[in-house]
Amino acid sequence: MTFDNVYFLGIGGIGMSAIARYFLHEGKRVAGYDRTQTRLTGQLEAEGADIHYDDDLKLIPEAFLDKEHTLVIYTPAIPAEHSEFRHFVEQGFTIEKRSQILGHLTQGKYVMAVAGSHGKTTTSTLIAWLNHATTGGGSAFLGGISKNFDGNLVLGSGDRMAVEADEFDRSFLRLNPDTAVVTSVDPDHLDIYGTYEAVKEAFAQFVEKIRKGGNLILKEGVDIELRNPDITIWRYSYDRECDFYARNVRLQEDGHYLYDIVTPDGVVEECRLGIPGWVNIENSVAATAALWCAARHEGREFSHDALRQALRSFEGVKRRFEFYVNTPRQVYMDDYAHHPNELAATITSVKKMFPRRKVTAVFQPHLYTRTRDFYREFAESLSHADQVVLLPIYPAREEPIEGIRTEIIAQHVTAPCRIVEREQLADELGKMDTDVVISFGAGNIDACCKAVAEVLSKKS
Repeated sequence: MTFDNVYFLGIGGIGMSAIARYFLHEGKRVAGYDRTQTRLTGQLEAEGADIHYDDDLKLIPEAFLDKEHTLVIYTPAIPAEHSEFRHFVEQGFTIEKRSQILGHLTQGKYVMAVAGSHGKTTTSTLIAWLNHATTGGGSAFLGGISKNFDGNLVLGSGDRMAVEADEFDRSFLRLNPDTAVVTSVDPDHLDIYGTYEAVKEAFAQFVEKIRKGGNLILKEGVDIELRNPDITIWRYSYDRECDFYARNVRLQEDGHYLYDIVTPDGVVEECRLGIPGWVNIENSVAATAALWCAARHEGREFSHDALRQALRSFEGVKRRFEFYVNTPRQVYMDDYAHHPNELAATITSVKKMFPRRKVTAVFQPHLYTRTRDFYREFAESLSHADQVVLLPIYPAREEPIEGIRTEIIAQHVTAPCRIVEREQLADELGKMDTDVVISFGAGNIDACCKAVAEVLSKKS
């Protein structure tokens, strides 16, 4: 990039902030706008970014109004009528989407891209950590905050790069990975795609983007059209026999698992992942498959001992199965899940981890459109819990839709269910009979976690 200045519209997004960090590291001047001040924006400001929170041209630093020396990067969530966005377009600035920039930054790298309706953040973060722990190098642009790296950007030596490939707005079609993992293809972002068939077509196009001689690591049972004849297709699963899968899975007292990972050329025995949950075993199998393909590509030995140690030291991703309280009398964890299938998988995993204990699911719906499209599915997934607490819908980029409120989910939940305001959540949980509590949502429910943890800790 030949620009001295990089301006971000939507700088506080998890994917955007990683790219902002990259340009700060490269010595560029970085500034930007975001609608909401968050922990992420605060960290970026501390690292040198100039950020404001009102859509106001007067707040843009003067240096960033020089179109010859300024690159503008925006997220598709920025509306077309945004005044700053309109100004940059009308004045002829160089403007690119986040996905286009990510495509540029991956050029010349051995790219391992993880796509899927859910599971992609943990899997891509696992790949980044396994790369680092087994080879001492590797870079990554992640869609969550890795606890091992304490961030969403990894800059390391070597050619390997892990990338979370986001299907929103078809962003992942800007990538040309060497190895791609597809964890799931469920109906989501229907406000963008319109139909489930269009979602599946986008994933089929993503697979077509894999470079010649590359690899597709596809979850067993995922149904997408495969029309790239120049790649090798590998299947992975939690426990169904295929190219890569787990066997001899044993639940430990602390909620973690011991298991073996079967690969095409041997078995990695006695693995223990540093985070709990059977869904994360499946993610670790996919990440192992990606590393196996990378080692095979490089002619490098695939070390079972190094992999075992790396899996054991993996600390996870913030807001993915994140424990705040874990005692015999009270458990509280928080998770980013915001799709019905994610909710069902996580609640099922928690019930396996804590058998015969009462599970309370707390859910903040994310987006009016997603609630409209999946309210029955949300209700069905939440009904696996013993009791349910719902919060009002978090709108994010959307305007309200008439008739779409949290109540339409509550009406179909078969477990005992109540709706509370976010500000009252901790107090309400304090009054309830709770044992194992898990909160879900992609909005701002995480702002409640500390208060909820304090209330539940007093119970224990």
